[in-house]
Amino acid sequence: MAGLWDTQREANLKSAEPLSVRMRPRNLDEFAGQEHFLGSGKLLRRMLEADQLTSVIFYGPPGTGKTTLAELCAQFTHRHFERANAAAVGVKEVRFVLDEARRRLENDGKKTIFFLDEIHRFNRAQQDVLLGDVERGVITLIGATTENPFFSVNSPLISRSQVFGFQPLSEDDIAFVLRRAVADPERGYGTLPITVDDDAYAFWSTASDGDARRALTALEIAILSSRGDGSTPIEITLDVAEQSMQRKAVVYDGTGDEHYDIISAFIKSMRGSDPDAAIYWLARMLHAGEDPLFIARRVAILASEDIGNADPRAVQIAASTYDIVHRIGMPECRITLAQAVIYMATAPKSNASYAAINAAMDDVTHQRTIPVPKHLMSATRTEKARMGHGQGYQYAHNAPDGYVDQEYLGVDKTYYTPSPRGYEQRIAQYMQWITEQQTTPTQSTLKSSATPNHADNTSPSTTMADS
Repeated sequence: MAGLWDTQREANLKSAEPLSVRMRPRNLDEFAGQEHFLGSGKLLRRMLEADQLTSVIFYGPPGTGKTTLAELCAQFTHRHFERANAAAVGVKEVRFVLDEARRRLENDGKKTIFFLDEIHRFNRAQQDVLLGDVERGVITLIGATTENPFFSVNSPLISRSQVFGFQPLSEDDIAFVLRRAVADPERGYGTLPITVDDDAYAFWSTASDGDARRALTALEIAILSSRGDGSTPIEITLDVAEQSMQRKAVVYDGTGDEHYDIISAFIKSMRGSDPDAAIYWLARMLHAGEDPLFIARRVAILASEDIGNADPRAVQIAASTYDIVHRIGMPECRITLAQAVIYMATAPKSNASYAAINAAMDDVTHQRTIPVPKHLMSATRTEKARMGHGQGYQYAHNAPDGYVDQEYLGVDKTYYTPSPRGYEQRIAQYMQWITEQQTTPTQSTLKSSATPNHADNTSPSTTMADS
């Protein structure tokens, strides 16, 4: 009788499972995405097939299969599987899992996979509890996190683990998962008379932003809200799909040509000083579900690549924008992004810094390495000073003008040429003054009163208005 009730309870629990849980892949062949490390011949696939799985860290956004893949790894390698969430357990529970894994290995020779979700929520001391048994192979740790593990996980634990970065699923992957759920007679809706329009699949594939769980939830809502008596055919149209996500469908391919075309138009509009066009392309991306952090990164790149020292505040605004977007997210961060985009579009433009570092990197890569001049070498240790390191170095602040004519590279090379725009006009004036001191060094003290004040409190915007 007890067995009967157990079966009934298990059936009741299963009946409550959402579609996203029921449709979890049962084997590696059903797993969608992450071909860069799970495809044929790739690292994780080779580790599994050779039964040489070591401790790993799964890092990536929600809905990309981290938990599912951990379970599949245990199934594929026939290892005992234990799971916990770092937000819900402490050191006591972890030590119990470790002790049981050690006993299981000693008595039965069976290895244990310990899946620790949200591992970044463990502090350094808690993570250290895992180190000894991970290093000795008592457990195979699979840690999952949405945070960058190189910042959120202990360095010793990282050094004992292989890090696999999960990417958002492609639109094709999402469509594959959805179609499989519609067709599956056991776990999905294969026994129901359902027709799903291609436009509906396309919408979910784009608007889910690479999150399979989100797409499956939308499909489930669309079907359950459309069911009648079970015999009437169910048709899921684009309109029904939109309502299931409460999102308007937009023509925007999040991973293909449309994605790259719009971000290209967005960047070129800011570079071309057209704030209206830039704002439109920003709105188009946000409405279509583009990751606002991706947009913030592009703004930060443009701030240095296309504005640079023509307006030094641009990179500060870009950095603040990225931080705010990361902290508050949508929908509020759209205002911060709009403010930053308008600033970038209306700022004076210069790619002088971009050109300078590219030229220097090219020389470092392809030309002969320039040795450090001896007078610039460190002389912090006695033996280095005896070798003449640092001898002859002139401290610029000791000069009346804060400048001395001194060699800093050892070769005659110009990498940076300021543009005649914005704050770089002042930089150009200062560099011209430097050149004059080099050609007439004896006049240095006489010209101190005419030195451009490169470090005064005049704001870049004031300088731009004056120029």
